[in-house]
Amino acid sequence: MSLMPEHLHEASQLVGAASSLRDAAALWRAHHPEIRALVVDAFDMRDEAPTLILGARRVYLAASDGHCWQITQEPAQASALILTEV
Repeated sequence: MSLMPEHLHEASQLVGAASSLRDAAALWRAHHPEIRALVVDAFDMRDEAPTLILGARRVYLAASDGHCWQITQEPAQASALILTEV
C-alpha cells in the first residue's frame, strides 16, 4: 500500500506528539499495520533528505521493489516510514 497525503499529515502529528520514536512507531503500526514504521539511528540516514522535519525528529519515506529498499520523496511510491531523532 502506498502513502496518501493524509498519511503524511497523520505521521506529522503522531511522530511530533509521541513521547519517544519507539512509541510513535508502535502507534503508527497499530493504526496502519499495512505500512511499515522503522526506527533507525540518525547516522544511518545522514545522506538522505527527510520528508518531514519535526524538531529533532525526522521522517523519511521508503519504497521497495520487493527486494531492495530506497528512500523516496513521493508518498505514492512509499510503503514504509523511517523515523530518526538527532
